[in-house]
Amino acid sequence: MQRSPRDCPYREHQEASTISTFGAVRSLQRGLEVLQAINCNNGLRAAEVARIVGIPRPTAYRLLETLEGLGFVVRGPSEDAWRPTLQTKSLSSGFRDEDWVAQVAVPRMMKLGRKILWPLDLVTFHDYRMAIRESTHNISPFSVDHGMVGRELPVLETAGGRAHLAFVPDQERAQIIEGLRERLGSDAVDFHDDGPLDYILARTSELGVGFRIKGFNARTMSISAPIYSGERPIACLTMIWIGTALKFDEALRLHRDALISTAASISDDLARVAAEQSEE
Repeated sequence: MQRSPRDCPYREHQEASTISTFGAVRSLQRGLEVLQAINCNNGLRAAEVARIVGIPRPTAYRLLETLEGLGFVVRGPSEDAWRPTLQTKSLSSGFRDEDWVAQVAVPRMMKLGRKILWPLDLVTFHDYRMAIRESTHNISPFSVDHGMVGRELPVLETAGGRAHLAFVPDQERAQIIEGLRERLGSDAVDFHDDGPLDYILARTSELGVGFRIKGFNARTMSISAPIYSGERPIACLTMIWIGTALKFDEALRLHRDALISTAASISDDLARVAAEQSEE
């Protein structure tokens, strides 16, 4: 579903304020308006910024690139959308916890994606679905899917969903499974092409990654490693490959350790950022 960007409260404040007799530095004023617009929305394209701020699109693009160079915004690799970075915390409270995706996770994803060539998805659990937050499909020569960011996938039929279930605390897992039973029915929860749910979760814990061999998408297989904030997973990093090109056991041998290592590095980066913020 296409998201509509929100106008920000700062517009009313701007219109009501009195301009200094010395005159405003127009480029600075516009740059701050652009940054405030980005902070009010979870990702904006240059055209959307231009509409909200009321400036030409080339001007918006130039200001966004300037803010990127200063470290205040970053553009996602899979879409032409700009988001605030951790640097915005030094200016205001506009930074949201979810923006770790762009600044912390994406660089690690891109590095691994260029190495293994198979596409990667970063997925998070939301409302009994797994939402794709970022992806390297656009840089993968082996990708068979495009436009993945923003899609929602089933929890029980995907490697990322299975990894999330396997590694969350026991009480949280039980609550999620109960909620899925109410929505899908017991048979849809307990039995899958890859085996009973209990077996799948036990096997996931043993492997250290969620997995999908059969079902959901007959063309592909996948494995997924958890990303932690503290003691619980907040996202999963999933590698997808064409099943006829690479057998499951071979994919595990070749890529599981690198996937787990990258997910662990993202977790470490999150812990470092949290520590730095707590010291401020």
